[in-house]
Amino acid sequence: MPAKDTYHQVVKRALEKEGWLITDDPLVIQVDQRKSVYIDLGAEHLLSAEKGEQKIAVEIKSFIGKSFNVEFYTALGQFITYRGILTEKEPERKLYLAIPKIIYKNQFQARFIELAIQNSLLKYLVYDIDAERIWLWQN
Repeated sequence: MPAKDTYHQVVKRALEKEGWLITDDPLVIQVDQRKSVYIDLGAEHLLSAEKGEQKIAVEIKSFIGKSFNVEFYTALGQFITYRGILTEKEPERKLYLAIPKIIYKNQFQARFIELAIQNSLLKYLVYDIDAERIWLWQN
């Protein structure tokens, strides 16, 4: 099982503060007989008695390595791979990439990042490390 991201517990608490029930930590998806993937969190949220539940999976990233670009490319590739697996195995679950607010403000405004997000249909949430809150949801 992979190591948890630096801000794993921060994102988990932030989601719980918004009423999400963490159902899987990590969310393990069996791809085939030999391979499983581990997505950081699985969560559910009751919308209303009539609308049912909303299910998400969250892949948490800190982007605190030496190269933001390398970490972004890796995270984007991981997101696309996991989204494809979820589409087949758990199509009702939406995948989000969790990004720290400071990184979002400093790095995610670059044009090449905006283009990558648009072209890959990346869904993400931005979390505030200090407040342990979700600052922004982007569908």
